[in-house]
Amino acid sequence: MDFSKAFRIDPGTPFHLSDIDPDMRDPKLDKHSVRPLLADQQARLAQLQYRLYAEGRQSLLICLQGMDASGKDGTIRHVFGALNPQGCRVQAFRQPTAHELAHDFLWRIHRTTPAKGEVVIFNRSHYEDVLVSAVHGQIDGKTRKYRYQAINAFEEQLAESGTRILKFFLHIDKAEQLRRFARRLDDPSRHWKISEADYSERPFWDDYQRFYEKALTHCSTRHAPWFAIPANHKWFRNLAISGILLQTLEDMDPQLPAPKVDIEAIRQRFHEASVEH
Repeated sequence: MDFSKAFRIDPGTPFHLSDIDPDMRDPKLDKHSVRPLLADQQARLAQLQYRLYAEGRQSLLICLQGMDASGKDGTIRHVFGALNPQGCRVQAFRQPTAHELAHDFLWRIHRTTPAKGEVVIFNRSHYEDVLVSAVHGQIDGKTRKYRYQAINAFEEQLAESGTRILKFFLHIDKAEQLRRFARRLDDPSRHWKISEADYSERPFWDDYQRFYEKALTHCSTRHAPWFAIPANHKWFRNLAISGILLQTLEDMDPQLPAPKVDIEAIRQRFHEASVEH
């Protein structure tokens, strides 16, 4: 399956989450048989990230969005865990502080974008400041549309400066969310992840779905596409995101830089030192 084509949201085309089955999976694979494939993809991702870091000319920004318990943390752990932390960083965005609210809504985002050669994963992102505010009536339609335009301009600026952008909406259904909440309650090691908001936000499920559809429709662009990833099955989610990420890095084709020293001269000196020893 070409995951990029299957799950990419076409720019300028109205999108509905009902068009993507959150329970979708590859019938020829399961969570056990997919492990060798994922391991191979992770090894290739690690090689490409090494070249990206060494080249120091391009960067990659990944945005992860989804409902609570949609699997953002799990995606970071299982898809991006093979990357070298020296050139990879995770940035989480929580409720803005008073200092952040004193600036424009993109201020806290811009200062965390990737440097040349770096991969940065946003766990939630600048879209939170549209979605949550819209669902709870904190901004009107005019402000929401302005923020879409500001986000598109912001992402275009990043792209023009050499940053490739991938945005993933992890699509689960309401019943799957409740099952995941129940597993958290049954697992003491995950009790720390439970919050009142997990349950207080569930009545707004339909509103979140509606505003996600609007954001994905207005902000999937050529330079910063959105992908709606079926995420009820974690192994399929990981396979799809890993495949899209691998295809993107291969397209970026980072190259190892030329050496800054005379390799043959260094080799000769090493040989001479070895003989003396």
